[in-house]
Amino acid sequence: MENKRDDRRTHDHVVDRRAKHGPVVSSNLTWTETKVTSEERMQLLQHEAATIWLTGLSGSGKSTIAYELERQLVLGGHVAYTLDGDNVRFGLSRDLGFAPAERTENIRRISEVCKLFNDAGVLVVTAFISPYRADREMARKIIGEDRFIETHLATSMEECERRDPKGLYKKARSGELRDFTGVSAPYEAPENPALLVDTSKISVMDSVSEILTHVTPRFRNE
Repeated sequence: MENKRDDRRTHDHVVDRRAKHGPVVSSNLTWTETKVTSEERMQLLQHEAATIWLTGLSGSGKSTIAYELERQLVLGGHVAYTLDGDNVRFGLSRDLGFAPAERTENIRRISEVCKLFNDAGVLVVTAFISPYRADREMARKIIGEDRFIETHLATSMEECERRDPKGLYKKARSGELRDFTGVSAPYEAPENPALLVDTSKISVMDSVSEILTHVTPRFRNE
C-alpha cells in the first residue's frame, strides 16, 4: 500500500509540474522526490526559503542593492545567493539575446534556478530588469506564490538615464543598441509589488534596510 501511495504522490507531483511548466521534450522522464523535507531544511538553516525578485530599469540600482542585500543576509547568519542579470548571460543564458521571446526564455531559466535554490533552502536575490509583467507572473508560478517577493526599484527613467553607469542609454539613443528597455523596448512596471523602493530618494543602505524590514519576519531566528 505504501508503494501505491508513493506512486500516486509522484504522479500528482508530475502532473502539477506539467500544469505549471508545460510539457517537456522527452517523454522518458520520471520525477524523483527528495527524502529531505522543506521543514527539515528550514530547521537546519533557521529561515524560510524565498526569492527576493528585484525588477526595475537599467540604472535603478538592482545589482548594487542585490549584492549589498546578499551581504547583509549572510552577515545576519542566513544562506543567501545573488543571481545577477549580466552574470547569468555569461553562462546559463549565453545563447540568448534581448528580443522579447529571448527575454522570456531567460526569465524562465532563471526562475527554474531560483526554484532549485529555494528547494535547497537558500534565500535568492535576483537582479533582472524583467520588463514584462507576463514574464514576472511566469516566474511567480514557477517559484511559488509564497516564495516570490516582487520588489520594484521604482527609480525614474530620468534618474536612471542620468546615472547611466554602463553608457547604455547613450548607445540606445544613438541606435547602437536595439531592444533596450525604456528606449526601444517597453518596461511594464509591477501593478501590485510586495515592495516598492525608489533609489533616487534613499541611499543603498536605506534601500537594503527597507527590504530587510519587509522580509525578515519570515526568518525564524530573528
